[in-house]
Amino acid sequence: MEQRTFFEREMSQPLAARLRPQTIEEYVGQKHLLGEGKLLRRLIESDNISSMIFWGPPGVGKTTLARIIASRTKAAFIDFSAVTSGIKEIKTVMQQAESNRLYGERTIVFVDEIHRFNKSQQDALLPHVEDGTLILIGATTENPYFEVNKALVSRSIVFELRQLEDKDIKRLLERASTDEKNGMGIYHARMDADAMDFLANTANGDARAALNALELAVLTTEPQADKTIHITLEEAQECIQKRALNYDKDGD
Repeated sequence: MEQRTFFEREMSQPLAARLRPQTIEEYVGQKHLLGEGKLLRRLIESDNISSMIFWGPPGVGKTTLARIIASRTKAAFIDFSAVTSGIKEIKTVMQQAESNRLYGERTIVFVDEIHRFNKSQQDALLPHVEDGTLILIGATTENPYFEVNKALVSRSIVFELRQLEDKDIKRLLERASTDEKNGMGIYHARMDADAMDFLANTANGDARAALNALELAVLTTEPQADKTIHITLEEAQECIQKRALNYDKDGD
């Protein structure tokens, strides 16, 4: 089964993907999990990963954490999406994990949007998690205590990720504006303070939404005579026209 690599960083990717942090030190937010001495940080730094579920709203760094683990672990790391993978793909991964185990190698399987797996798909994972054939890392925007197999949840550590604060979003926007390798620095863009404040506040803790708006603003704003791109509040408002709100299944 062909898997998409975690380390593709082509310029054709969206800004948020190109700027994805590669290390814990680059990671922004979630200090309650990744601050010095915190449990998740200790697990990652010691490469002592156990099955876990990252639960939180969009754009707060769930997949990024999985990628950081992938770059640090000595275990085999397999990722696939619950949206596009079925029982056949799960069985293939299980066979690979069993083969790795025979050679004394751990296998970590990352399942993005794990809540989209149906009961039979989740049940297919369970025995392999139970017997230690694989270590499961799931990411979900839904409450795992309701949307994920209870047996899987009971064998995992659930880490709840919080919305990013405005100061975190602004830090990311500043980095994105000046980074010439993967960001928008090559466009010599500068953003007014009120425009940055607006994007940070309107993104509602979603780094991806803020970075997508910045990218759109830069790419659609005409350069000035000195070849710089000036992002005003008006441009920012046009590029993220309504506050990014999180809703539950009932629309609340």
